[in-house]
Amino acid sequence: MADDTADGHDHAHGYITAKEDYLKRLRRIEGQARGLQRMVEEEKYCIDILTQVSAMTSALQSVAIALLDDHISHCVVDAAVAGGPEAEAKIKEATDAIARLVRS
Repeated sequence: MADDTADGHDHAHGYITAKEDYLKRLRRIEGQARGLQRMVEEEKYCIDILTQVSAMTSALQSVAIALLDDHISHCVVDAAVAGGPEAEAKIKEATDAIARLVRS
């Protein structure tokens, strides 16, 4: 299992089975960001830039929803089955993540 130094837990992440798909999607988004920079450098029409910003935002939201789904399906479900304080913590963590997504 992988050691997640960010949260101190020793576990495999739910997204790991689709890691390559996530990386491909994130690389595409990275390309979109470079394209946006190029559009600004080339002084493209504002609305065209905004259209690309919207497309990039949608792509990021799609990745976020997929990651959240994987997290709930894997980490939250596993913690809920185990019960106890970790279950409560994982549910709060997921709820907080949803709140951040809704605000963004």
